[in-house]
Amino acid sequence: MSEVRKLSLPTMLAFGVGQAAEGMKNQAFNVFLVFYYQQVIGLPGWMSGLALGIALFFDAITDPLMGVISDRTRGRFGRRHPWMLASAPPLFLSFGALFMPPDGLTQWGYFIWLTLFAVLVRASLTLLHVPHLSLGAEMAKDYHQRSTMYAFGVVFSITAHALVSFIGYRFFFPTTAEYSPGTLNPDGYASFGWFWACAMVICIVVLCAGTWKEIPHLRAVQVETALSLRSALNEFRDVFRNRSYRLIFIGMLISTFAVSVDGILSPYMGVHFWGLTTEQLSLVAFATLTGIWIGMFLAPIITRKLDKRLALVVPAVIVVINVNVPLVPRLLDVSWFPENGDPAVFWIYFVRYFIQGLCLPSIFASFNSMFADIADEVELESGGRREGIIFSSRSFANKMTGALGAIVGGLVLDIIAFPQGARAGTVPEDTIWWLGMVEGPMVYAVSLIGVLFYLRYKITSARHAEIRSQLAERHAAATSG
Repeated sequence: MSEVRKLSLPTMLAFGVGQAAEGMKNQAFNVFLVFYYQQVIGLPGWMSGLALGIALFFDAITDPLMGVISDRTRGRFGRRHPWMLASAPPLFLSFGALFMPPDGLTQWGYFIWLTLFAVLVRASLTLLHVPHLSLGAEMAKDYHQRSTMYAFGVVFSITAHALVSFIGYRFFFPTTAEYSPGTLNPDGYASFGWFWACAMVICIVVLCAGTWKEIPHLRAVQVETALSLRSALNEFRDVFRNRSYRLIFIGMLISTFAVSVDGILSPYMGVHFWGLTTEQLSLVAFATLTGIWIGMFLAPIITRKLDKRLALVVPAVIVVINVNVPLVPRLLDVSWFPENGDPAVFWIYFVRYFIQGLCLPSIFASFNSMFADIADEVELESGGRREGIIFSSRSFANKMTGALGAIVGGLVLDIIAFPQGARAGTVPEDTIWWLGMVEGPMVYAVSLIGVLFYLRYKITSARHAEIRSQLAERHAAATSG
């Protein structure tokens, strides 16, 4: 078998920077967007959740379509780069507009604005996200280097998460006498939106420029049939016949639902459940960031020692335990647990996010690398490269269940009667208790069900070497023939 071509460090770093754009969008949506529309503008929780759910639904539909189109794109600039570049202008305009709605709209007017521009932001990111992940599977052929490269993506993505929180809380929404928490201040949101819109465009440019030289080395793939509904369905059938893919797909459906509910509720937890200021929350971002950078160096070691299945499962279980260890004593109201306002609460919260950051590179690098390995197994079974469909249908699963999670999270805020425009320390204790109960034990118990599916994944390092050997023999025979 011929030697597998290795990627340079600058190329892998540029690939990772591309994932930072999505990380910026995700953190802005998870931490600031729903809070802005529900707490500042006054949109009911169910309407805010429904708007994001609708956006995710449309996004989920476009992802598989983008996968098929990207897989079949032909030209001198490759299958992926033209679409990634095309994502930048609409992403910039729609993201900025999302945080700058006109004054004086009715509730339904704000609902339509939120829905419309959330759909446009997500549609723009589809042009980036699906080709980007598919490009990674094409560029990195080595089993272990894939994990390293996708770990860079995770590191940059979650570094972006941390920076959005730190810069947002510290510079756009500081706590003041009038606004406590500072995220109740409506004046900071427009500049916040345009700032991160610019940052995302910069990430896209770095991604495309840094990986451009790889285009000649990407294997050209012949189109088996003209693009049609029947051929697209046949290609999806090829993917879903693969047992490895089905297991990861179902596990991800379950886990994403849990994470999406948590994403809606967690911005309320820091301020109202734990009693932290926006300045303290901005420092917590550094806990995550420190954990991520350490975790980046540990992830390749972990995947080599444990293989990818356990490199996903073990950190995932640690995250579940880590989230609930500080929550359960507070929910049980044990006497020895510190009260809000005690400096120890901040450090408990800080350590929680450090451990979470430590685990995330291994979790997400394993996920992405496992999907890339599945693409090889699907090619062996079907004879066709299906990276676009594999990564887009993964995104479809994430976003459909994410839509449901966003809707459920918004409903939870209404069911527990969380007040709009609530200043710190004014929310009823029963409401705070149920917020913590749902965000912790209930949500993460669901996520453990997904772990059971991950445990049944069977593509080990040895199995992947066997797949690559058989593919190399097939390609050599086709070339010589």
